[in-house]
Amino acid sequence: MKLAQIFKDFEEQLMTQGEEAESLSFVYRILKNLSFTDFIFAIQQEITPEEKEFVESIYKQLVAHVPAQYIIGHAEFYGMELKVDERVLIPRPETEELVELILTENPNPNLSVLDIGTGSGAIALALAKNRPDWCVTASDISPDALNLASENAKLQDLKISFKKSDCFEEITENYDIIVSNPPYISRADESEVGLNVLHSEPHLALFAEEDGLAIYRKIAQEAKHHLREGGEIYLEIGYKQGHSVPALFRKYLPEKRVRTLKDQFGQDRMVVVDDG
Repeated sequence: MKLAQIFKDFEEQLMTQGEEAESLSFVYRILKNLSFTDFIFAIQQEITPEEKEFVESIYKQLVAHVPAQYIIGHAEFYGMELKVDERVLIPRPETEELVELILTENPNPNLSVLDIGTGSGAIALALAKNRPDWCVTASDISPDALNLASENAKLQDLKISFKKSDCFEEITENYDIIVSNPPYISRADESEVGLNVLHSEPHLALFAEEDGLAIYRKIAQEAKHHLREGGEIYLEIGYKQGHSVPALFRKYLPEKRVRTLKDQFGQDRMVVVDDG
């Protein structure tokens, strides 16, 4: 039997379980360090018992709803390869758009930045890599997440500060930019979450009380005590929150301009609070 037949059989079973068939070949190629051309050649070969066992081990993890990035141990984000595992959410392409927005709107040197709920460190590290003169602090309520983010900083040879804090509880400094991609999914929307996300990614980083608004409310209430003059806030939001999140910031920061911006798919995805 050729390797291609094993892939075909397992991919069909993955689809019946609500998983993406392409994940199997993706994980296999990464773990085997194969180019796409090499992979096409490989699957035409007769399968060995060892190779069948290897492919089956990947399949078993995928069918148990373990995300592909956890299996390979890393995810790509804004030109970086970041270590990821069950301690943190897998960085999403939409968050790259938030990073791009911050970099585009803030060409000034020597800015001070706080990333609330840093997780893998994706946002903080991307900003530090592209603005090496900025002073970036990454905070998270989870010690496990901070440990992994610190590992990623070392792997990227980037120097940023880390602080364990529930929003602003342990924060004493003021910043030019506060950025956050906080937990924002309402428990009522749990059915919309993919099985591999629901079963494997940390719920502390996914779900929030008050229909997903709890962390935004904390930020909105306290941000004025931690923003420098002319300071800005950048937030990633859920696609249903294009009105509710801005309303919170207009309530608590009425002197600021509040903008809602869409992602590449036309969904409400970012909120910016600034002086206009």
